[in-house]
Amino acid sequence: MKKKIIYILSITATILFTSCDGFLNQMPDNRTELNNAEKVAQLLVSAYPTGTYVQMTELMSDNVTDNGPLYTFFNKTVEESYKWENFTDNQQDTPQFVWELYYKSIAAANHALQFIESVDNPDDYSPHKGEALICRAYAHFILVNIFSQHYNKQTSTTDLGIPYVEESEKIVEGKYERGTVADVYERINRDIEEALPLISDSYYKKSAIKYHFNQKAAYAFAARFNLYYENYDKCITYATKAIGNDPEKVLRDYESYLSFSSNKDVAIEYIQSNPPCNLLLMPAASQWTYNHWGYRTWYRYAHNMKKLEETLWGPGPWVDSEYFYPAAKVFGTDRVTYFPKYNLLIEYSDPVAGTGFLNIVNTVFTTDEALLCRAEAYVHKKDYVNATKDLAAWYNKRTVSGVPELTETKIEDYYSTAVSVLTPELNPKFEIADEKQLNFLHCVLHFRRCETIHEGLRWFDIRRYGIEVKHAIYGQDDDVLKKDDLRRVIQIPSAVIAAGMEANPR
Repeated sequence: MKKKIIYILSITATILFTSCDGFLNQMPDNRTELNNAEKVAQLLVSAYPTGTYVQMTELMSDNVTDNGPLYTFFNKTVEESYKWENFTDNQQDTPQFVWELYYKSIAAANHALQFIESVDNPDDYSPHKGEALICRAYAHFILVNIFSQHYNKQTSTTDLGIPYVEESEKIVEGKYERGTVADVYERINRDIEEALPLISDSYYKKSAIKYHFNQKAAYAFAARFNLYYENYDKCITYATKAIGNDPEKVLRDYESYLSFSSNKDVAIEYIQSNPPCNLLLMPAASQWTYNHWGYRTWYRYAHNMKKLEETLWGPGPWVDSEYFYPAAKVFGTDRVTYFPKYNLLIEYSDPVAGTGFLNIVNTVFTTDEALLCRAEAYVHKKDYVNATKDLAAWYNKRTVSGVPELTETKIEDYYSTAVSVLTPELNPKFEIADEKQLNFLHCVLHFRRCETIHEGLRWFDIRRYGIEVKHAIYGQDDDVLKKDDLRRVIQIPSAVIAAGMEANPR
């Protein structure tokens, strides 16, 4: 098995970059000559990134700790993520890999948009245009939230953004400017608003609809974006379009998972396209599952029993983790514990030799996370009645019958006296009005941490709220990532810097 993985790395390590213009402007497929709607639809398959940030950002978060030198790590990328270091490799799960593949997806979207603008019957391509615009917006959204400061109304007009690429160029020329975070967000917002009325579920094949930005997935993305953008009314509107007004009917049915005995069965069920909770599924090349629970000797940096006591087995208003359904399906050992959201998928390049690429399927947007976006937006608007309804809906789908009802008073009382792991100091750029709002925000962030465990999204919540993170380093003092630590922004790839693009401050 080790020989196979080494071969995989030798393949991915050949993805090198010669200039920043090269991987901003490259054609998605130089064999593609568009001349009809079917070919545009085929091209837009390439507008979905085939790489992911999940391993990087999860290892950077407070969901992971150091198990010590008795264990090792699969590759240097794992340690560099955990220690918030500049990355030295360009294989799967690195900044260079993400940068290239997300800009490649943008190039595909731009190529489709350029063709649609040139035809005599653009209205016939409306759903294609909607998909291209929403894909372009999503890719830029991920890039700006990895390689730039988080959006805020105080500093984003001067914070370094990322290039927002809107043209598909066949000839590589010119230099791209990074612009500002505010400018990137403004353009993402423009693309989303133009895309939403154009997206049509009937445009997709029924069997593939959950692998494309269908209407509900697009609205879930719009909800998360507007939450980050501090547009809370729009977040509420779009989340409601994604999940409706009776969320318990469309949330994940964790009680049904009790019937599964193996981690593989749980993982397979988690990424099924049939359940209404899964809105967008996105396959990606990643070693995350392998690093996450593949080999016991590679558990140096992991979500272990100590961290489990902060998350799925930790305290909560459900009284005891015994009454919390997700806690019943935790697998692993004292050194690595996990709820199996990802299966170990291998795309074989040589089945006889047993070599290939490691892949995951990521639940990029779900009704459950969209519901928590809406709940958070209600909290920001001090609408605690509706916030409580949403938080209670999430709570009810995850707890056994008979646990204490989650009420407005229960939330206030519980989080005002909760253990510190549930109530870290929050240092957002926006103002928290009072103790009641603070307690509700702690509830939302706690539920989000449980909901998004292993998915890398906790990192973005840490950044949004200026949460301090302490990483244990064996034999040394803890490494503390304070609220203004520049390492909260991942450095842009070294090849891009070498080509002349301004680096993030260090």
